[in-house]
Amino acid sequence: MRLSEIKNELNNLDKIAFQLPNGELVPNHFHVTEVGKITKHFIDCGGTVRNEEVANFQLWNANDYDHRLHPEKLLKIIELSEKILEIGDLEIEVEYQADTIGKFGLDFDGTNFLLTSKQTDCLAKDKCGIPSEKQKLSFSDLQPANSCDPNSGCC
Repeated sequence: MRLSEIKNELNNLDKIAFQLPNGELVPNHFHVTEVGKITKHFIDCGGTVRNEEVANFQLWNANDYDHRLHPEKLLKIIELSEKILEIGDLEIEVEYQADTIGKFGLDFDGTNFLLTSKQTDCLAKDKCGIPSEKQKLSFSDLQPANSCDPNSGCC
C-alpha cells in the first residue's frame, strides 16, 4: 500500500484498526509513534548497488487506554511528514513490536489495515546460480535401478 492509498482510506474511516497476519487486532489504544522515510543503500550478493526507499510507520502499544488515534489525526501526521521529510508516494512498511521489532507490509480489506508478512529474498539469483524453481526429482532418478544388486559393489 502506498501513502496515497492510505490517505484515501483514512478519509473514509471513523476509526482505525490494524490486523496482524495471524488475525489478531493490534490493541485499539496503539499509537503511531513515527512516520518517516527509510532509505536503504546496499550491495546485493551479485555486486549490484541498490537503493530502496519506503515510508515507515511505527506502531506502539501503550498503556494509555484513554486516547485513541483517529483517522484525521493520522492523516495530519502523514501530511506533515510528507511536507517536512519530502516523502513521495512511497510503499509503506510498518514496524510493530512482537518478540522483536517486526516489519510488515500494509494492505486494506475495506475495514481493517492488514499487516502483511514480508519475506527476505535474493536479488541476484541469476548471479548466484540459484535456480528460479526447485528441481523436482524422484528417488528413481537419484540411483541406478541395480544399485542394490549384491554384485554392484555397493555393499
